[in-house]
Amino acid sequence: MEKIKIAVLPGDGIGPEVTWQAIKVLDAIAGRFNHYFEYCFADVGAIAIDRTGDPLPDLTLETCMAADAVLFGAIGDPKYDNDPNARVRPEQGLLKLRKSLQLYANIRPVKTYPTLLHLSPLKEDKVAGADFIILRELTGGIYFGEKTRQPDNSKATDLCSYEKHEIERIARLAFDYAAGRRKKVTLVDKANVLETSRLWRDVTKNIAKDYPDIELEMMFVDNAAMQLIQYPKQFDVILTENMFGDILSDEASVIAGSMGLLPSASIGVHTSLFEPIHGSFPQATGKDIANPNAAILSAAMLLESLGMNDEAHLIRLAVQYLLEKGIGTPELSPAIVYGCSRIGDAIAHMVSEPEELYLHEGRIKDGVSTII
Repeated sequence: MEKIKIAVLPGDGIGPEVTWQAIKVLDAIAGRFNHYFEYCFADVGAIAIDRTGDPLPDLTLETCMAADAVLFGAIGDPKYDNDPNARVRPEQGLLKLRKSLQLYANIRPVKTYPTLLHLSPLKEDKVAGADFIILRELTGGIYFGEKTRQPDNSKATDLCSYEKHEIERIARLAFDYAAGRRKKVTLVDKANVLETSRLWRDVTKNIAKDYPDIELEMMFVDNAAMQLIQYPKQFDVILTENMFGDILSDEASVIAGSMGLLPSASIGVHTSLFEPIHGSFPQATGKDIANPNAAILSAAMLLESLGMNDEAHLIRLAVQYLLEKGIGTPELSPAIVYGCSRIGDAIAHMVSEPEELYLHEGRIKDGVSTII
């Protein structure tokens, strides 16, 4: 039995609560499919600052570097977030982790569920059936370019720079994802203005020659921002650079109606990191009301990255089953309210006993099914 080493960084706020539910589900997967997951826990964010003075202690980084994958919770605490003068901040730990692990591609799936369409700020007919992935380049571009400011504050500059190999590796990843989906890649850029965008187009077009069965579409970022709202169902795989991806992925995150449903993956050179896109939500900490589905779906992405596609599919089926039956945490305003830990228990049970996916609906509504 092969041992899979997973670094677990629960972090702050609701991070530990939702991460624990993901671990419950991973344990259920291990039992059903005869896997062995070794969890190595480490601190990051505010809790790491409190304990060591460093948002990313050396021991945490070493733990991640030695792992096959990293399961991340959330970071952030009001005592730092509300203090503009804080010299050490939780988010510095995540930025350092991204740089150290060379996490070059952020992957955000966006999927709508029929029973939750009413939660979307867009009209139901616009979002019904939307299912796409945004691939954002994560280690280059204007965020990491040279920055200058004149001493008299009369001028500042931010250099946007990309190298061919940085574009190639994420572009190939985008085409690989599209090959297993609806075979369409949309490159989002600003090639009518920016030289870096023109390089993105040239490199991506060249790579597209290796994928003749996949459609490559080009779209300016301002148009893409509108199209995401007007017709999100047209997209399959969106490929874009760092800053554009930062903005568009946050825009897209509201389409599904709840950030508690959206997982993410950051693919790296040394290892890869998987996390829910929501923040630490300190107001909900310890109340057992946080939605763990994004963390659980992030665990599914983790398994998929390790080639465990059947295992990942089973987790997604279980999550979808609960949502279709109107079961969810309070922010979804579901017909049947479950707490954070109860959702984790239910999904773990269905993973262990998939026949429970076909439980009599009435028993679930009565609150007496064995998944409780």
